[in-house]
Amino acid sequence: MPSVAFYTLGCKVNFYDTEAIWQLFKNEGYEQVDFEQTADVYLINTCTVTNTGDKKSRQIIRRAVRRNPDAIVAVTGCYAQTSPAEILDIPGVDLVIGTQDRDKIMPYVQQLQQQREPINAVRNIMKTREFEELDVPDFADRTRAFLKIQEGCNNFCTFCIIPWSRGLSRSREPKSVIEQAKQLVAAGFKEIVLTGIHTGGYGDDLDNYRLSDLLWDLDKVEGLERVRISSIEASQIDDKMLEVLKGSSKMCRHFHIPLQAGNDEVLKRMRRKYTIAEFEEKIRKIREFMPDVAITTDIIVGFPGETDELFRDGFEAIKRIGFSEMHVFPYSKRTGTPAARMEDQVDDEVKNARVHELIDLSEQMQLQYAEKFVGEVLDVIPENDDKGLAGEGRIMGYSDNYLQIVFEGSEDLRGQVCRVKLTKAGVNTCEGVLVRVMSDLPQEIA
Repeated sequence: MPSVAFYTLGCKVNFYDTEAIWQLFKNEGYEQVDFEQTADVYLINTCTVTNTGDKKSRQIIRRAVRRNPDAIVAVTGCYAQTSPAEILDIPGVDLVIGTQDRDKIMPYVQQLQQQREPINAVRNIMKTREFEELDVPDFADRTRAFLKIQEGCNNFCTFCIIPWSRGLSRSREPKSVIEQAKQLVAAGFKEIVLTGIHTGGYGDDLDNYRLSDLLWDLDKVEGLERVRISSIEASQIDDKMLEVLKGSSKMCRHFHIPLQAGNDEVLKRMRRKYTIAEFEEKIRKIREFMPDVAITTDIIVGFPGETDELFRDGFEAIKRIGFSEMHVFPYSKRTGTPAARMEDQVDDEVKNARVHELIDLSEQMQLQYAEKFVGEVLDVIPENDDKGLAGEGRIMGYSDNYLQIVFEGSEDLRGQVCRVKLTKAGVNTCEGVLVRVMSDLPQEIA
């Protein structure tokens, strides 16, 4: 039996894409082996968000070539899309395919088995207008299913290379999304996470059909308990979306809404499409329509031109908004973006000090948010604890408002909706006590 090994760098969308590519190999009779083992084909799914991502991708490609010089080495993903020639210059690389046409990987592999001539299968992503349909039906050992509904981005923020590596925004056909959702529910999934490169942009290229329409259609899928959106821009939460939050019992009380900076001057330099006042007003509205909602965010620290004064101003705005968690990143130059050419680059030491300050604030806000729910009973879907965080005889899962809760329970509760009383709040993990399992109740009561 021929073997294939995968290595994925970067975001959750890349991991989704790798799973989908694995299906193509599986259908052709391949077995998957660990990347550190000898394989017939190595596929590296690359990231290019930072210069470091490019460097790491090259290191992994060389590792695959060394592991088995006779293997076919295929490279896909964002770095492959933006720098195919650079990758083909690495001795031993056989195939470079970007962020489109991954459904043609198997014919290319078969071609290489006949004739070992390197193939550059990357085409201009900016001319691509269709969503690449790649299903992921094989979700062994998962409890939350990711469902990719969108690809690409139209924003062109000054720090980001993604539109050039993923192309412009394009949406998956609604029928296809609903069909895949039904398959996932039939496979036993209770929660679906809608994902994409710019998920909230779903529908921008469709006629009179937006993300809010898709959410209402998903609301009708029988057996689906929860719908979560991986990330959405504040500007994309319009009145129609707010109505869904209020009216759908399946929408999770959690939104990841990237702020990126807490100061208008910095936001303008980033080419973000909102002011702090507009962002705050949108968050206020969301909380009005969905009380106790968890709002998580991304913050970039030390963007070019961010003075101490602008950082302090942003720090106060962030504190005022009050997130339930923040993902904090020091600004990293990305060659080819306008921000990399800007003057007033911030010193690394200053960036790191600011990062630590915001991480401390994030932990305070996390605890503050979690403490509000002590004594309350929340719906938790236990999932895999690969890192053994829960400990023996205990399981862990997420509530609909994205609190990670550990409680005593057996492994067979994984994937089931459990009612859990939160007994102790924590920064990353809370503790609770199992009250009951929803599937144990008669349907009319549950």
